[in-house]
Amino acid sequence: MSPTLVLLRKNLLTFWRSRAGVVITFLVPVVLIYLFGHVFGLYRQESAPSGIPIAVVNQSPEPVAQQLIAALKAEKTFAVRTEITAPDGTTRPLTEDDVRAALHANDYRYALILPPDLLGETLGVRFRFLTNPRNEMEAQIVNGVLQRTIFMQVPQLLGQSLQRSAARAIGESGLDEFNQEIADAISRSFGGDRTEIKQQITSGRLLPNAAATPGESEPAAGERNVMENLIRFDTEQVAGVEVGNPMAARLVGGYAIMFLLFAVSGSATHFYEEKQTGVFQRLLSSPVRPRHIVTARFLFGVILGVAQSAVLFLAGWIFFGLDLFGHLPALFAVTVAAAAACSAFGMLIAALAPNSSAASGLATLLVLSMSAIGGAWFPVSFMPDTIQTLSRFTLVYWAVEGFADVLWAGRSLLEVLPKVGVLSAIAAAVLLVAIARLNSRRMFE
Repeated sequence: MSPTLVLLRKNLLTFWRSRAGVVITFLVPVVLIYLFGHVFGLYRQESAPSGIPIAVVNQSPEPVAQQLIAALKAEKTFAVRTEITAPDGTTRPLTEDDVRAALHANDYRYALILPPDLLGETLGVRFRFLTNPRNEMEAQIVNGVLQRTIFMQVPQLLGQSLQRSAARAIGESGLDEFNQEIADAISRSFGGDRTEIKQQITSGRLLPNAAATPGESEPAAGERNVMENLIRFDTEQVAGVEVGNPMAARLVGGYAIMFLLFAVSGSATHFYEEKQTGVFQRLLSSPVRPRHIVTARFLFGVILGVAQSAVLFLAGWIFFGLDLFGHLPALFAVTVAAAAACSAFGMLIAALAPNSSAASGLATLLVLSMSAIGGAWFPVSFMPDTIQTLSRFTLVYWAVEGFADVLWAGRSLLEVLPKVGVLSAIAAAVLLVAIARLNSRRMFE
């Protein structure tokens, strides 16, 4: 065998024995391709986000309002909420005050209000749309799907509006005579019962239902422009209005937690370096005990995480005008809790991996995966329902939500304490598992 082939065989075997190299080369790209495929709609059956909570307040007495709510409930992009549960377990319809408070609390981020004058004095239909647009991509999709649902599945809105406008112009008796003449003409030309046709015209079903047959195309551009002029959305942003740079407020927190994970997880490899170089043995020959080593390493990760986050947030303040100093107590609390969770995560990586190379590969896989499904890169709603549920078990999700509460919603220290508590609980649980694993592996012997 030639020297070249011998060296090639040696290189292949060396690579194959490196589990970290194999994971980073093959598994990480496959996982990311799968996740990005869902985000960008590469799977036909899941080409849009699903289960985005949206509240609907019905203030209209019109029967067609209930039909609109039913159409929204049938749209898989939305999880429609129309009622609120009282402390005694009873339910009642949502009010505008309810949804405004819930939008500020981030219980959901969008609310559609069907006003009393849904079918107004002039030809057309009006809605009120309240938003808490923490993510611009999600907000644009929600707005587009909402308008498409109304345009294509509830054309009776326009038909009834047309009937109302005609009645005001020519009177009820004149409209009734006009509808009868139209029904007679349709019956003579195309067949059908005159009475039934007149009832359809009177109820607003004169316009064709573009969504009646699955798979039909959407209205053409010209038709859509006409409908957009007839159906008006009065949009009001109820949270994040005072944010100077909305994009920075949305993104900086997500990238901060990702880089924080990388920095702290990288320190896990020091466990193996210190063991291999005999540092542990020298330390343990002194009054130092394993718990001292673990505690010091954990606190080092927390301090490193807080320092790195401070640098990133200061960069956001300098470059993008991010408002930090008006929310320092709340921001500091979330940062410390997130740093503690990340430091505990790094300890767990060190406890699970057999060597420093494997720790590096495992950390890369878990950090990128958690960042993708936890909302650091794009909205969690872009993921399938199963992954959306899984995301809530990641520290990235709670850190991103905590930073958004501070930087976007401007919440106080007291208001962010629940998410600080979740991050602290994650840190404690993960650290206990890591310590138990380190002891079982006799890492310090």
